[in-house]
Amino acid sequence: MTDETDIAILTILQRNCRQTVAEISSQVNLSKSACHRRIKAMEDSGLISNYVAKLSARKLGYSIEMFVEVSLATQAEDAFEEFEKAVRIVPEVLECYLVGGQYDYLLRVIAANADDYARIHRHQISRLPGVTRIQSSLSLRTVKAGWGIPL
Repeated sequence: MTDETDIAILTILQRNCRQTVAEISSQVNLSKSACHRRIKAMEDSGLISNYVAKLSARKLGYSIEMFVEVSLATQAEDAFEEFEKAVRIVPEVLECYLVGGQYDYLLRVIAANADDYARIHRHQISRLPGVTRIQSSLSLRTVKAGWGIPL
């Protein structure tokens, strides 16, 4: 069961997961060992699933972000599985969601520039298994992006 102290720890970790247990424990008024036990329990339960570094795509040479809607030829389970297996190995596809509505999947794709996106579209996305329709939208500006889950 998650209590107020766990929520406080999670809030701190979502903001900056590089803080030491000592730093976190002082902020939530726990001993280091008690704080460590709580963090370990949340890791073991899967509540905390990973610690990651958020990188700057722009500083790494990716200046374009696209949202790509994809339709498949069929709604068969094996078609979904085949598409999902293939899309996982396209490095420029950062996220892929199975969605309800006009399209089957929504992808978030990064590219260095328009020519690079054209290459990704032509040689990778359009060749994914079962793809019959692709609609791409250019992200002009990120208004809100976050990793944190409301607690």
